[in-house]
Amino acid sequence: MTQPRSHFLLQGCVGAGVLLIGLGLAAGAVSIPSAAGYGGVGPNFLPWLVSVALVVCGAVMLWESRTGGFRAMDEPADAAGAYWPGFVWVSAGLLANAALITTIGFIFSCTLCFVLAVQGLRGAEGKARFQLAVLVKDVLIGMAISAPVYWMFSKFLAINLPSLTSTGWL
Repeated sequence: MTQPRSHFLLQGCVGAGVLLIGLGLAAGAVSIPSAAGYGGVGPNFLPWLVSVALVVCGAVMLWESRTGGFRAMDEPADAAGAYWPGFVWVSAGLLANAALITTIGFIFSCTLCFVLAVQGLRGAEGKARFQLAVLVKDVLIGMAISAPVYWMFSKFLAINLPSLTSTGWL
């Protein structure tokens, strides 16, 4: 089975993108101090590990795309393309979380991220109708997930996460 030339170009772009993300992460990992902590592993270990893995995967993907394409790739089952509105909802959730975490605190920014991501995923299933009861339920579930995570990190592990109040509970 031969693939059209455009498939090779797109596959190469994916490989190059993964490679560039790995190199970007490595560039950021350079600025993280390497002083070894508990167990002899410093805070820059995980970023370096992930960046090396991404660089290796990106290089392999580029090599695959240049030598015949992704060989074990199945043909698409249907003609349906990506659900871009869902991608926008999930991306908006992640970007809102990053932008608002220091302003409204970890719990509320993660709750907002959850609500927006669920809206996008629900739309991909064809259930995108807005209902107030569903929105309230999503907010409550988001808070039920993010609040214990916040308290676990801030109270038990003594890791400072952004909070809304000075009490450390929100």
